[in-house]
Amino acid sequence: MKIIEHSYSADLAWVEPFAKQFEGRVEGNFIMVPEDSQSGTRYFLECEEGIIAYYINVTYKKNYHLIQKNINKDFVGFYYNLTDGEASVSGDHFRYDVGRWQYNLALIDSTLESTYVVKSGSKTFALCIFIKKSLLETYAKRNNIEFENIEKIVDPKINTMIRFDRMSNDSFHLLQDLRKLKVGGPVFDLNLVGTVHMLISNFLKKIARNRIIIQTVNKTDLANIINAQMFLVENINDHFPSIKVMANKANMSESKFKNLFRKITGETPSIFFMNNKLLLAKELLEKKQLTITQISDQLNFTNNSYFASKFKAHFGISPKTYIKQL
Repeated sequence: MKIIEHSYSADLAWVEPFAKQFEGRVEGNFIMVPEDSQSGTRYFLECEEGIIAYYINVTYKKNYHLIQKNINKDFVGFYYNLTDGEASVSGDHFRYDVGRWQYNLALIDSTLESTYVVKSGSKTFALCIFIKKSLLETYAKRNNIEFENIEKIVDPKINTMIRFDRMSNDSFHLLQDLRKLKVGGPVFDLNLVGTVHMLISNFLKKIARNRIIIQTVNKTDLANIINAQMFLVENINDHFPSIKVMANKANMSESKFKNLFRKITGETPSIFFMNNKLLLAKELLEKKQLTITQISDQLNFTNNSYFASKFKAHFGISPKTYIKQL
């Protein structure tokens, strides 16, 4: 496995060193990597001062362990990742597979160190957006997005920006439309800039609708919350454990655990658990190997009616109707 330590930033200072780490070179806006390491495209663009887009559509031919340690701490990264294959994000004491919980969007503060491990044969289509924190307040106002305490949200002394999420259908389709275009040139650049602005706007509008928890997050707290998520997913067939049990496992008070969990995932622990239980139920229905009753029993729903009501509330369709449409 090839280990590469690198950094990003909301300017283009990271590009040349990054290319050299991959034993590659920069040609125009392309990062050219040797064919024995990967095939495909890496493309970067300064959308405007303080906003950088990094477009990746590659197939890896080697195992990589990418360690991100940012030199500049003044930006936040939006990572839209549609990897098909084995890839994971990790920190000092946590690890999660990309897409495992349908997470394909991460908002990660530049103050946090992270690791990306990807296996040979994996296909990655991703768009990374690096934006200076100081621009977020201006950006929100320019797009009429009302944030409560926006000045506190972007203040690194009192808040760490961190969120693992699922991209909206609109964002997914924006990326798919961009993917159809030939990379490079004025037409692609125009579409890339437009996509970047729409993705940022979509995400900011989404998080602005919810209460944002102003709080710094250290590596240990982040690891404990992600490990708590892993515990919930690994025990998805059971009933939801109490907040007290989860907080004890995370070595936190109940109030701190609930606040941090919601800050990082955008959901309460119980909603996170139920949403993932329903996603698994949907996958089981699609396999057509179990009946609705068997799935309800396997996932420990109280009864079929309760399962059906939760499923319909989440997906807008009953399990019975969903099966008929498959």
